[in-house]
Amino acid sequence: MLWPDMTWCYILAYDLWNFEYTYNNLPSHTWYCGLALLLAPTFANAFWNRGGWIQNRANTLALWCMYAQVFPLFLDDSKFSVLSSVYPEGYTTSMMVQGINPETVGAANPKAQAVISIIALVANVCILAAIIKRSVEQKKNPYKNEIFTDQKNYKDALLRAAEANREIA
Repeated sequence: MLWPDMTWCYILAYDLWNFEYTYNNLPSHTWYCGLALLLAPTFANAFWNRGGWIQNRANTLALWCMYAQVFPLFLDDSKFSVLSSVYPEGYTTSMMVQGINPETVGAANPKAQAVISIIALVANVCILAAIIKRSVEQKKNPYKNEIFTDQKNYKDALLRAAEANREIA
């Protein structure tokens, strides 16, 4: 699966939004499925797999979901579990597994949630505005046409696909 037009702006917008989602809604999963799982396909796309971000994302997400289903306590009750600042200081993953309400330990500091949410929202609005501006300048409908066809990443992805097709034939 190759999507050459999925350039850095789409990837950045998605990564920021998805990290914000996991940070605010899946706080015990933030480190693994929020940060590490987003960096893997982004890193691959940036260095050797141009245009393949969507396939890399699907593969890493599928592997992670299978792993998390087989070893669910890895996230919630192991020495590798991580809690974000959504939980109050002193609250542990073991307390979470035991059903202890975080409010019994203290109040969480929501400032980090707000900062991350604002960064994700502002970045996504800016990127959307850039995509709209670019599509208007090129007189293209971004739902029907690719609009980043002049970028080096787009050309690299098409070249890589053509080379792969030659090897198959």
